[in-house]
Amino acid sequence: MSQQPLVTTTLGPVRGVWQDRSARFLGIPYAKPPVGDLRFAAPEVPEPWTEPLAATAYGPTAQRRGFGEGPTIIPEPSIPGDDVLNLNVFTPDPTPDAALPVLVWIHGGGFVAGSAASPWYDGRTFNRDGVVLVSLGYRLGIEGFLHLADAPDNRAVLDWIAALRWVRDNIAAFGGDPAKVTIAGQSAGGGAVQTLMATPSAHELFRAGISVSGAVMDPQRRADGLAVSARFTARTGLPATAAALRDLSHEELQRLQDVVTAPEDGAAPLPELLLAPFADGELIPEDVHGAFRDGSASPAPLMLGATHHEFNFAAELGMADAPIEAAVGVLGSIGLTPEGTSAYLALHEGATPAGVIGQAITDSLFRAAASSIAEARAVQDLPTWMYAFEWRSTAPMFAGQAFHCLDLPFAFDLLGAERAQDATGPDAPVALAEAMHGAWVSFVRDLDPGRSWPRYTRSGRETMVWDTTPYVTGDTLAAEREIWATRSVPTTT
Repeated sequence: MSQQPLVTTTLGPVRGVWQDRSARFLGIPYAKPPVGDLRFAAPEVPEPWTEPLAATAYGPTAQRRGFGEGPTIIPEPSIPGDDVLNLNVFTPDPTPDAALPVLVWIHGGGFVAGSAASPWYDGRTFNRDGVVLVSLGYRLGIEGFLHLADAPDNRAVLDWIAALRWVRDNIAAFGGDPAKVTIAGQSAGGGAVQTLMATPSAHELFRAGISVSGAVMDPQRRADGLAVSARFTARTGLPATAAALRDLSHEELQRLQDVVTAPEDGAAPLPELLLAPFADGELIPEDVHGAFRDGSASPAPLMLGATHHEFNFAAELGMADAPIEAAVGVLGSIGLTPEGTSAYLALHEGATPAGVIGQAITDSLFRAAASSIAEARAVQDLPTWMYAFEWRSTAPMFAGQAFHCLDLPFAFDLLGAERAQDATGPDAPVALAEAMHGAWVSFVRDLDPGRSWPRYTRSGRETMVWDTTPYVTGDTLAAEREIWATRSVPTTT
């Protein structure tokens, strides 16, 4: 076995490296560098090459500045360079006859940060279990999502589709089966999965999806995307056009992004997905949740869910001394009626105001959203599997919470990865990682996570609870769903 496996793609040969019985091909360009006239354009196919391309190190990332300390603890390095539209392939058998199922991973980061170069996204454990893993980079923030009068909308969504087309055309050479592609992602990446399922031109490029703590802009209408563009101009004094922004440095664009995403004066620093996919009426015909409700979203098998305390830690850290009035204000701002607010406070009796705020953010962005999609698909009798990640970290910073990102080292079966123990604490349950990862492998391979996890139905609302000892129960969100059913959609300003 050569230590430097060589694979020929439709554009040219790439040379990877073997590590841990996994052949890894890193930083392969799937589109031209988005610079100059291409900075805000649709992705274009790269020029072909003839000499083997060294694919032994991660390529440049669109992320120039990470989140730092906050709702994510994932180590996601920023790598300088222009060629950010690249992807990574991890395969146990880089031969055309292997025909293995494929998992395409889309990283999170609130659509403004994140990196495919994280050790938490290493594909070796999926390779060990007979799955090819592809992880991809895409344009972020203003470059990826801000509506510009002279540029295509949802440019990052076009990047995802371009990467999936590369997978369709090339993955067989790496040992994957292009007819057995599952798309998956966490947080913004989970929102990407939901978005692609609501994007008709992407439907033929995958056969299943896994949305992990998925979140999208809410509301997500075309008018909301235009409102963010108007907010950009009002706050920065610059026209929202590619011509005005094309030649700005990354640092200048980052400063403008900070200005447009800053909370209104006097408003609580709540998470907002302003620079994110929206229903432009063409590429994405309607909002994600509307597409799931009316059946225009992909009917492909879907696994989805969330952790119990997604953003609770961030709220409790940043708003520790918040009074009860702040909690009432936040509940109203995210659409609860006075009656719904009272019911929600009663449901969380004994929690601090900051705890209520954190749980409300968690529910509105993640848990209620996942429940809504599962409910809509159950009405249509579509294959859907719902989960709730309930195992609680013992790490000092996060002790007692099943927080945002905690589930990833379990899903990837990488409890020993860099900084994973900072998230989990010592002695994380290996059996939970084996069970959760095994369900993912089964789903990618067989379109079913296994006999112990039944499909979600309206009658049973069956939900896999990922805890020290996993178990299936019914209707874990009954009380929350009743409260959130009365929620009105807030307006983007």
